[in-house]
Amino acid sequence: MRHLAILLAFLLLGVCAGAAVLQEVTADDRIYDEVIRRLADDRDIKGNAFDITVKEGVVTVKGTVTRDKHRQKAEKIIKKVKGVKQVVNELVIKEF
Repeated sequence: MRHLAILLAFLLLGVCAGAAVLQEVTADDRIYDEVIRRLADDRDIKGNAFDITVKEGVVTVKGTVTRDKHRQKAEKIIKKVKGVKQVVNELVIKEF
């Protein structure tokens, strides 16, 4: 009986931990979708090919822009997305 209670406790902990991971993945997916949408909707930023990754609310953006103001604007747009904890801006300014 004692072994059964311990087994059930471990199973319950595993389910709870799995649910927490699933919620975090879902939140990161939502953040990713919203970041992509907002950058695409901005007239100065759209058309740039960015590599966006999100992990635990930290958004990393990579790619190139033609002006520093576009680099700063992309970061500002990303920071406004609900759930974003930090932005790692790795955008490079490259004049064409």
